[in-house]
Amino acid sequence: MNKKINQKILSLIEYYNLLNIDLLINNSPINRFNNNEKLANDLGKSQQLEELKKMIGSIKNCELKNSANKIVFSDGNIYSKIMLIGEGPGAQEDQEGLPFVGRAGKLLDKMLEAINLNRKKVYISNVVNYRPPKNRRPTDQEIERYYPFLKLHIEIINPKILILLGSTALNAIIGNEKVISKVRGKWMKKKIGNCDPYIIASFHPAFLMRQPDQKKLAWIDLKLIREKMKQLNF
Repeated sequence: MNKKINQKILSLIEYYNLLNIDLLINNSPINRFNNNEKLANDLGKSQQLEELKKMIGSIKNCELKNSANKIVFSDGNIYSKIMLIGEGPGAQEDQEGLPFVGRAGKLLDKMLEAINLNRKKVYISNVVNYRPPKNRRPTDQEIERYYPFLKLHIEIINPKILILLGSTALNAIIGNEKVISKVRGKWMKKKIGNCDPYIIASFHPAFLMRQPDQKKLAWIDLKLIREKMKQLNF
């Protein structure tokens, strides 16, 4: 599995170079890959994630990166079988460099606690890794640009359960033809590279703060996740 993942990292570098879409990769990681054939086999999960983070941090000519303070890569347990994907960082996330640390993050923590989970038991990231200006939704072009990184991120974590928080995460992973109000609370299966998780969409905590009457539906989704965890014996 590690060899396949690291080959995908190399392929991703080559992909962006061939498409010439202004992705600048630091020469040091590339040289180490070229000069040490054993590295692809030796990289552990934490090292794979660090290489991926470096690649994202090396993007140039990106409005999101240019207007942001920090990259917001992830939080949580890298060995978790549960991965959550949100939309993008907000103002507080941009300052701290961690996802879901603002008001919506506090609500997410309470939601996780309701089914006996916390940040030590799950892994959290976003569709894009830099704060969109004025907390706007990422554009389709930005989502498309960051998707190869997101896909590889999911493959490295290799979750058994993938939770998509909000319509942006749903559309990035499943497709624009799906509407969250219609598919939330329903399990989906989609192969993401070598990863084949159970996927469920639910409302983003920020949406629930604006529409608190929808929390009852989010609770249904949480109970479905809890039941799936029991079925999968974790």
